[in-house]
Parts: sequence; C-alpha cells; structure tokens
Amino acid sequence: MLDTLRSVIRFRPIELDSTTRRLQRAASVEDLRAIARRRLPGGVFDYIDGAAEDERALHRNSEAFARLGLAPRVLRDVSAIDTTTSLFGRTLPLPLVLSPTGFSRIADPQGELAVARAAERAGLPYTLSTMGTRSIEEVRSVSGGDLWFQVYVWRDRGLVGEMLERAAAAGYSTIAVTVDTAVLGRRERDVRRGFTLPPKIGLDTIVDGIRNPSWTWSFVRAEPIRFANVRSGADDGSNTAVNLSQYINSQFDPSLSWDDIDWFRSRWNGKVVVKGIQSVADARIAVDHGVDGIALSNHGGRQLDDAPAPIELVAPVADAVGGRVAILCDGGVRRGSDIVKAVALGADACMIGRAYLYGLGAGGEQGVTHVLDLLAEGMRRTMALSGVASVKELDRDLVDPGR
Repeated sequence: MLDTLRSVIRFRPIELDSTTRRLQRAASVEDLRAIARRRLPGGVFDYIDGAAEDERALHRNSEAFARLGLAPRVLRDVSAIDTTTSLFGRTLPLPLVLSPTGFSRIADPQGELAVARAAERAGLPYTLSTMGTRSIEEVRSVSGGDLWFQVYVWRDRGLVGEMLERAAAAGYSTIAVTVDTAVLGRRERDVRRGFTLPPKIGLDTIVDGIRNPSWTWSFVRAEPIRFANVRSGADDGSNTAVNLSQYINSQFDPSLSWDDIDWFRSRWNGKVVVKGIQSVADARIAVDHGVDGIALSNHGGRQLDDAPAPIELVAPVADAVGGRVAILCDGGVRRGSDIVKAVALGADACMIGRAYLYGLGAGGEQGVTHVLDLLAEGMRRTMALSGVASVKELDRDLVDPGR
C-alpha cells in the first residue's frame, strides 16, 4: 500500500514568490483578467476593462473571433512548428505587436517600462503611447528591442513634431498614427465612477484602497503619475495627469484629414502605420497615401460603439490591398488561436492591448510575460492541432466562417 501511495503522491515544491504563485493559477488571459479585477481598485480596473457606451463593440471584438471555426487537417508532420514571421523587414517569433495603452502605471508602478522589457525578451515590438506615463527616452533606456511610437493628430503640430524628433533620436522604428479620436468616446464606466487620473482621494478611494492594499501601497510609494511625453506642452504650466488630460482633450484635432497623414509621412523617415482603419474604402485610401501598414482597429471598442470588429475586416481588406501594405488586426485577441485565425484570413500580425494590461495588473512585468507566453503556446498548439507547421502555410482554407 505504501508503495502505491508513493507512486501517486507527489508534493509540489513550495513557491515562495507571491507573484509567481498567483500567475501559476492563471491558465488563460481571462484568468489574468479575473486576478487583475481582484487586485486593482474598481475604478482602475474599469478604466482598463471598460469601453464606450453600451460596450457592444468591445464584446463584438472577441465574439467575432469565437464565431470563426477551424477546419483542421490530420496526418501531417507537425513535429516542428514554426511561428516566426517577417514584419517591416524584421523577423518576429510570432505575428504579434504590443499596442499602445495610456496610463499604464495605474496598473503597476513600472508601467510602460515593465511592458517594454517583457516585449524585448519575447522579441516583439512594443508601441509606446503618446499618453504614456514613461517617456520616450525612459522606455528606450530599458529596452534594446523594436520600439514603435503612437501619435495623435493634435492641433499643436510643433509639439507633435518635437515628439517625432525625440522618437527618431531614440531609435524608434515605426510610428502608429491613431486616426479614430477626432473626439473622445464616452466611456460610461468612468463617468459613473467619477474616475480621474490619477485617482482623487475620496471616501470611495479610501474604501478601494483598504480592499486592495498591495496596489495602494505600491501606488503611494511611487512617484506621481504624469504624462511623461507631453507635459512640456501644457500651456498652463501644470504637469499633473488630471489637468494635462483636459489640455490634451482640447488639443485633439477634429479637422484631421488624409493631408495630415502626408504631413506625418514627410516628417518621419521610418515606417508609418495608420491605426484606426475601419473600412475597406479607407484601407484603399491609406495605401494611396503611401503608408507602410494599416491597423484595423476600433480602439478596443472605446470610441464608437457598434464599430465593426477588426477580425471581420481582415479578409475584405486583404482582398483589396493585401501585398501592398502590412495589415494588423487590433482588437479582441485573447488566445493564440485568435492570432492563427487572423493570419489565416490575411493579416500580417495581430496587436494586443487589454490582454497585456490584465497581465500587468495581475502580476506586473511577470504578468505581461505570462500573457505573451500563453499566446505563443496557444498559437503553436492551435497550429499543431490544425495540421499546419508554419505561418506560411496559414490560409483561408483553415477558417470555417459559418460556425
């Protein structure tokens, strides 16, 4: 009997690191979302998790992936799975780019620095947001990887030009021009909570702080959250995030047009991606304006509710402009199988934002790495089970649109 018990009873080693213990229980991005929800104050989590109005676009982004089935082939040699691909002349270990997300330090004090380090270790590009809480130079100081810089079309072209010069000097390879923010979407979770950046102290904040002691302790010990890239442009001399956000909102240019893309093209010698394309017609126009890539994106559902899900646009856009411009699918990616579906339909790569923010909120830099590992493993597993050995073999025959 003792021999039988010894054969089946094995005690797992005791893991002393609390973050590692926490992440070991996360089998998916959704698990990380649940952990982040427990660890972060309600207003902070809702800022990361929420979207515009009734949040239909947010849910449609992921549901559109779920509606797509796969048509696997069997008895194929999948002993060696190759997920590598090429984007803008660089080899990537998998077709994935980390999207820009503002205010990352509300999820973890290291914020953008943690994400950039995790992206470099994974060999993936990381896109720093104009509204990031770490500067262009700070992020470059911790990362030797491929860095992109996201820019908005603002009224103050001098400030934008200055940031482009700084990004070029710091060796950023690509700019992503966000074009879906002529005005800000109405994020009603934030409205209901009265959420501000940084969070203002009130009774609800105190209660949240008591419920989330680890986040609160990290937050109060860290330096104040600021817009690290644009605070010098605030004409009132303020450099606090909450006041600067009001300044930035007033500076978004509702008169932006395709001429602005020409302006960016003339000021930037690297690659130019237009982020926020939501129609085949605009994809064609983007190509005519000489951009290098288009990101099919509805801003994570945070701008126009009822906007199309990016994955639904991949095939028709690929038919219209495929081969002339890189196509990125940005929105709703939660599993490696989602990346497989997008590439099979014609995307060159996917982008993720919320997914890595869940990881950041759940476990800091380790959490971001966990997300990237989950997606990479999921992509390899999906390809193997689908009878596909390399990214080059992915095509539309694999995707069943009628499930």
